[in-house]
Order: sequence, then structure tokens, then C-alpha cells
Amino acid sequence: MTKQNCGETDACRLSKARHIMTSSAKVETVVKLGALVGEGPVWEESEQTLLFVDIAGQKIHRWSPATNQIQSVETSDMVGFVVPRRSGGYVAGVGRSFMAVDWSTQAMTHLLEVDEDKPNNRFNDAKVDPTGRLLAGTMGREVRPAELERQQGSLFSLDSDLRVTKHLSQVDISNGMDWSLDQRTFFYIDSLSLTVDAFDYDTTTGHLDNRRVVYRMAEEEGLPDGMTIDLEGRLWVACYNAGRVINIDPATGVRLHTVSLPAMKTTSCCFGGPDYSDLYVTSASLGLDQSERGRQVEAGNIFKVTGLGVKGRASCFFSG
Repeated sequence: MTKQNCGETDACRLSKARHIMTSSAKVETVVKLGALVGEGPVWEESEQTLLFVDIAGQKIHRWSPATNQIQSVETSDMVGFVVPRRSGGYVAGVGRSFMAVDWSTQAMTHLLEVDEDKPNNRFNDAKVDPTGRLLAGTMGREVRPAELERQQGSLFSLDSDLRVTKHLSQVDISNGMDWSLDQRTFFYIDSLSLTVDAFDYDTTTGHLDNRRVVYRMAEEEGLPDGMTIDLEGRLWVACYNAGRVINIDPATGVRLHTVSLPAMKTTSCCFGGPDYSDLYVTSASLGLDQSERGRQVEAGNIFKVTGLGVKGRASCFFSG
């Protein structure tokens, strides 16, 4: 790609991304919510709905494409993630607590707490592995978006018996995660490291080993945030402050495609729809000044990307 000589303005970054955008991809706004920090999208196959959170807005949302209706549950603190539970309902990360969520009654039940020695921490991203184990990360609370006390976070797992294991410490912003198709590799993002990392993964124990970098972000790609994997084993990474999702091959470290979005603070993505060929992308509006909000009227909305020519896989349920 030929580089342009232009500064780091929103318009320029978006222009750069469009130059290498997947030619057949179509981007449309599907949820006009204007979330403060839209995050953690999960496609619910049984309901054909999209589950996601507004971290700073302290809400869990569930959107139906068929009816275009949004149902919401308020939380008592910042909510980093929500995942379906095999026994019914959901598990959410609220503040530093794992909470059971009964959607029908909107009741929340405290399960357990992490980072007891770090009261300023909160949960961020999470995902359920193919065996039903929930992996969830923490971070320090931000002064401003992506500005925080560093190395305060950790990566935990929650087993079906509600046993918690700490796998990583001294994490800055625990973020995107997913597993290879053979389940033997765990992909992970600590955003401020500006890399996508991989670990050898033991599905029996959840043990992580042999950390290595599979992709280093280019300067114009912003911060790596949430991510998902497709059925070809390639990763789709939301680029915070860069208005794009990039598709990378973790085997070669090569960026294959870039999809431009009309919001700079793209936060996460997941595949969904009847055949998992739609890529849903969340975004944030928190941290934009008045001028930026005027230029980014779509900030905080959710976008659907079609025509990518690939499909994703169903999300896993927490087994506890």
C-alpha cells in the first residue's frame, strides 16, 4: 500500500483504511444507540439476537435484528462483559465481580470477586473456551479512555465449579481473546502492548504456555481491542482510535484485509447472523470532544459488515 503524507486526523485515518478495504465488503449501521463504550458482542444462536454491553453506560443490551428491538438490563457498576450460561441466563463481569444474570427478572446474583487487593480495578473483556471455561481479564479504571495505571490487571479463568485461577498478572488492558480451530492455541490482546499474542493452550487445565507475538500493530492501526476468529483460522481485530477492523493471519503475521468503519473508536467484533457470515462491530463515543462528535455521528453505534466471504463460529456457553 502506498502511504499518504497526512497527519493523524480522523478523516485521514479513515481515508487510509479505505484504500485497503475489502472490495466486496458492505458496512451498515444496525444499532443506533450512541453507547458510551459499546463492547463484548456475542451472537446468541438460539434467540438470533446480539448480546453486548455498554461498559461506562453500565448496561447489558440484547438486540433482535428481526424486530429491531433492544432489551436492556442496568448494572450497578461498569460491566466489562456478558456471556450466555449453559444452565440458563448469563454471567457478567460487573466491577470486579462475576455476576449471574436472570434476564426474565433482571435479577443479578453475586458469584465471586477477583482482585480483592486492587479496589480500583474492573473487569474488561472475556470469552468462553470450547470446553465451557470462562476466561476474563481485568484492568485499572481509566482516568480517560486508554489512560490508566499500568500493569494492574490480570487474566483469570472461571471453571464450572466456580473455581478461579489467575493465569497472567501485570496486564495493562486485558482485551480480545479467542482460540484456534484446533483449540490448541489461545490468542490474546493486552492493548497497550500493541500486539496480538498467542499461547499454547491446554483445554483440560486451561494452562497457558509459550507466549509469542503473532502480529504487531502498525502506527496507523491504533490500539488492538476486541477480536474474533473465522472458520479459516484468521483473526479479525477491532482497532481502537483507528476506525477499522483488520483481518490477520496469525500463522504468518500478515494483515490480509482492512475494513473501514464510520467511528474511530471501534472496540470489538463477532460473527453472527443465520449462517455466521455477518461481522458485527461495536464502537464507543466516550472521550470524543464536541468537534469529534460532530464529525463522528455514528460513534457508539453497532455496525454490520457483510460480503467478507468468510464465516465465524457459534459462541460457547459458560458451563457453570
